[in-house]
Amino acid sequence: MHIFIYEWATGGGLVDEPGPLPTSLVREGMAMVGALVSDAQRITGCGVTAFRDPRIVQLSYGGCEIVDVLSSVAHDEEFERQAAAADATLLIAPEFDGILMKLARRATAVGGRLLSPSPEFIRLTADKHRTCEALRAAGVRTPRGALLETDAPLPQDFPYPAVVKPVDGAGSQDTYFVRGAHDIPPAYAWRRRIEQFVPGMAASAAVICGPDRRVVLEPCRQRISDDGRLRYLGGELPLTAGLSERARDLTSIAIRALPPTTGYVGVDLVLGSDPNGTEDYVIEVNPRLTTSYVGLRAAAQTNLAEAMLRIAAGELATIEYGNRPIEFDSSGNVSYMR
Repeated sequence: MHIFIYEWATGGGLVDEPGPLPTSLVREGMAMVGALVSDAQRITGCGVTAFRDPRIVQLSYGGCEIVDVLSSVAHDEEFERQAAAADATLLIAPEFDGILMKLARRATAVGGRLLSPSPEFIRLTADKHRTCEALRAAGVRTPRGALLETDAPLPQDFPYPAVVKPVDGAGSQDTYFVRGAHDIPPAYAWRRRIEQFVPGMAASAAVICGPDRRVVLEPCRQRISDDGRLRYLGGELPLTAGLSERARDLTSIAIRALPPTTGYVGVDLVLGSDPNGTEDYVIEVNPRLTTSYVGLRAAAQTNLAEAMLRIAAGELATIEYGNRPIEFDSSGNVSYMR
C-alpha cells in the first residue's frame, strides 16, 4: 500500500510565486500533512509520498518520500506520475480559483484512486451558494442567502445582520459581518454570497465517507473572531452530549442530501438555543480535510488514516475517543485542557 498525500501550499502549488510563502498557510499545511503522514506510517506495510516547496526546508518526515517541486511544470508532471502510481491519493487544496477541482480531475484522469472527495462532489460543494441552495431544496436548514455578482452593492431588502463571503472561499477568507445595507465591506473582484446571520454556537463535524457508509467524527466547537471578520481561530472538543447529538444528526442529514463521495468532508454548523435543534443550521461544506483533523486525531484512540482507508474500501471501522478535553488552533497546535 502506498499513499500520495498532497497539500497545495506546502507542496508546490505556489512554487512559481516569488518571495516567501504565506506563513499561516505553511503552518496549517504542515500541520495537516505531518498528522496524516504520521498516521499513514503507522499502518502496517504503508508507504507515503509528499511534495515539498523547496522554500520549506523544515518540512521533513522520517520514512516519508519527499519530492521537491522546482517549477509548476515539474509539479504537474510529478503530480500525475504519483497519482497514477499510488494506491490512494489524498488531496488538500483550497476551493478558490477551482484549484481543488482541477487537482481532483487531474488525478482521476490519470487513473488515480482518490481517498478524498470526488470531482463531482467538489463541483457542488466548492460553491457555497449552490451547496446551501441544494441543501435547502432537500429540506436541510441553511441560512437564507442570495448571490451577489462582482462589485454588486449589498441589497436593501435583505434581512440583516448578515454575513458576506466569497462563493468559493476557504478558511474564512474575506468573510465579513455586516449590520445593514449601508455597511461597506471591501470590494470584491469575484462573486459573493450574502446570508442571514444566525446566532448560536459555531461548530463543525467531520465525516469519513465511503461507498457503503458515512461515519461522523466527534463534533467540535469552533472559535471564531469577534472583530467583524469571522476569522477561524481553532476549535475544542468534546461537546456536551446533547450538542454533540444535534451536530451529528444535522451533519448526517446534510451529507445524505449531497452526492456520494469518498474521504474526509467537513461540515460547518451553528447550533442554536433550542435544545430540540429547531434553530440549528448548516453553514457550509468543506470538500477536503481541514485543520480539525489534528484535534480529532489527538482525541481519537483509533488511527483516523487507517479508518479512512477501510471505510473507502467498504469495510467497517469503529472510531473510539479518549476522555480528555482538547483544544487546537488554526495552525494545528493541539493542547489538552484541564
